[in-house]
Amino acid sequence: MTVRAGVDLALVQRRTVRTLVVSQAIGAVGVTIGVTTASLLARDISGSETMAGLAQTFQVLGTAAAAYALARVMRRHGRRVGLVTGYLLGSSGAVLAVVAGVVDSMLVLLIGAVLLGATTAVNNGSRYAATDLATEEHRARALSVVVWATTIGAVVGPNLVGVGGATARRLGIPELTGGFAIGSVVLVLAAGWVWFRLRPDPLLLAQETAGLTPSSTSGPDGERSWVRFVEVVREVPAVGFAVAAMACAHAAMVTVMIMTPLHMEHGGAHLEVIGLVFSIHVLGMFAFAPVVGWATDRFGRSAVLVTGGVVLMVSLALCGSSPQGSSWEILVGLFLLGLGWSCATVAASTVVADRTPIASRTDVQGTSDMAMSLTAAGGGALAGVIVGGPGYGALALFGSLLAAVVVVAGRLTRVSQSSSNTCSG
Repeated sequence: MTVRAGVDLALVQRRTVRTLVVSQAIGAVGVTIGVTTASLLARDISGSETMAGLAQTFQVLGTAAAAYALARVMRRHGRRVGLVTGYLLGSSGAVLAVVAGVVDSMLVLLIGAVLLGATTAVNNGSRYAATDLATEEHRARALSVVVWATTIGAVVGPNLVGVGGATARRLGIPELTGGFAIGSVVLVLAAGWVWFRLRPDPLLLAQETAGLTPSSTSGPDGERSWVRFVEVVREVPAVGFAVAAMACAHAAMVTVMIMTPLHMEHGGAHLEVIGLVFSIHVLGMFAFAPVVGWATDRFGRSAVLVTGGVVLMVSLALCGSSPQGSSWEILVGLFLLGLGWSCATVAASTVVADRTPIASRTDVQGTSDMAMSLTAAGGGALAGVIVGGPGYGALALFGSLLAAVVVVAGRLTRVSQSSSNTCSG
């Protein structure tokens, strides 16, 4: 990479990735330690099991809203301000969850869940921050290493539930709010780490290197991020195909994942077995991300995106054919469900980072993450209806249709890129 104004961009890029890996791990711990008990807290406050899933639903909606709003913040003020803002919003949401438990208020809990969604939006957005200064041949690897760091939080967070309970007893607050109390502190630590370490700001430096300023990227007054997203998709169809693939892969994964515990429980599977299956699922989602990133750089974005869709289809075929309870089909199926999601997400995100003009980068990335969250929320809402009617096998078939869209979109991404290269040639 070149040097501009005395700044070694390669050195800044390495520092940026290291900073984001740490903040991603810390942030994931902060959000998962509370989310582990969120549905139980919602059940206890509302007094109804049917209301237990509302906390997760509102958090997903909060993620979508925050992805869109924080993109606008980053466009004007850079990654550092946007990421810190998201972490502090998430910390405030965790505090509200504690307050909700103390005052026994479902409304306060749902508001807190919405704010907590900002943390997930930040963790999603951090993968793009890793690509701002990366060269094209290493962009997927930089992105995937940050995705991999989520593994740390995803594993450590749920295992701190006991510590959260002990903390709650010492503080004299409801036991199920202890994880949120710890999470609020951890998220402040993540915000502080980013504030002091993410210097210089990678996005602002990339804009400067391209001869742009934040004011020159803001566009006409009042212009919406989704308008800029549509403009980019019209000019670069590959971006639209990548976003569609990413959203469908996420929806396919979420819809089947959230109903699998019920499918296993109906067959008499113990909680320990269900927990093991989900640990392996999380392993598939995050642990192999660096390998996926290397493959994306080595074999091409479209090839890995199509592969992700195919892996998702295989996983859903296994899940759909699995008997209730514990089985090798559900174990392998959930692992491949996570791995297919990883392939599709890393490859599609890299296409978005590759093909989006820097002036519209945050708008497109934030809007794509919003679309991903809203699609998953819609799929999650349909999941219960489908399982309550035709059953879990029909749900897996529905997920397979979404996975097929991933394959088609991945193929169209390749065709679109080839046409663009021919025209430019």
